[in-house]
Amino acid sequence: MTDLHPFIAGLPKAELHVHHVGSASPRIVAELAAHHPDSKVPTDPEALADYFSFTDFAHFIDVYLSVVDLIRTPEDVRLLTFEVARDMARQNIRYAELTVTPFSSTRRGIPEQGFMEAIEDARKAAEAELGVVLRWTFDIPGEAGLEAAEETTRLAVGLRPEGLVAFGLGGPEIGVPRPQFKPYFDRAIAEGLHSVPHAGETTGPQTIWDALTELRAERIGHGTSATQDPKLLDHLAEHRIPLEVCPTSNIATRAVTDLDRHPVKEMVDAGVLVTINSDDPPMFGTDLNNEYGVAARLLGLDERGLAALAKNAVEASYLDPAGKRTLTAEIDTYTTSWLEGTGR
Repeated sequence: MTDLHPFIAGLPKAELHVHHVGSASPRIVAELAAHHPDSKVPTDPEALADYFSFTDFAHFIDVYLSVVDLIRTPEDVRLLTFEVARDMARQNIRYAELTVTPFSSTRRGIPEQGFMEAIEDARKAAEAELGVVLRWTFDIPGEAGLEAAEETTRLAVGLRPEGLVAFGLGGPEIGVPRPQFKPYFDRAIAEGLHSVPHAGETTGPQTIWDALTELRAERIGHGTSATQDPKLLDHLAEHRIPLEVCPTSNIATRAVTDLDRHPVKEMVDAGVLVTINSDDPPMFGTDLNNEYGVAARLLGLDERGLAALAKNAVEASYLDPAGKRTLTAEIDTYTTSWLEGTGR
């Protein structure tokens, strides 16, 4: 069988479901932990592997929030954001919609204007210095309730940074029904933001239906349980509503028992537009290149199939039309050159 990893490493890619703080590399997490010795997060990068071993989704949230607590100043925000972009550049990620949770930072005392300036400064530097185009999805941390929803909406609408394109909802799904967030999504959508909530990761397909009907979701984060409802799969396929699939994440949080049982092939076979993403890559011991390798195995893809998967992400993105054409052409040019070079 052909080793696809060299091809994947050079393949130009877009990523749509990847979290800001969750993308902090062990080096950056350890550095921030050393700056804040009151934290329980290890300062040894090697010890972080054990720290990032999760017993269930609730435990993952606890660990995630302990890392969030390391981000305490605008300088921390700027450092984290630019270093995330640096890691993306190494993987040939050309465009990413980074999920940012401003409420988690502003409630810890980071000035809201300072937060916005920090992410925007890092965004502009990443594009100029690294060739990585970043856009933002501001998401409500569902576990923090309606107070967080109100604050996130106010920040998104009132202090809207230039790079903001979408509005989301993350955190636990159990005990956090989607319909209660409808007024906040309505306000965000009215301001031109796209609706991209998490749904159906750790709950059943009704959560996805709620995201579609109540939150007017244009893309679904995870959507793992969609395959439990054939009518839902048909609806997603018919209306070309993309799923942001994160295979390794689903295993790490115990949303799926093992990779061989992951429903991504059923999604693709049903005609659903599937994109592949890394979610919180260092926490799950992965990156986007690895996720493409996982997808190749689960879906039986060759180089052309992987290129088509990469183009799915471009199609499902909120990159401007000219940017989409450019990145799609870059994927095609790279793939053609690779196949000619290997005689295929």
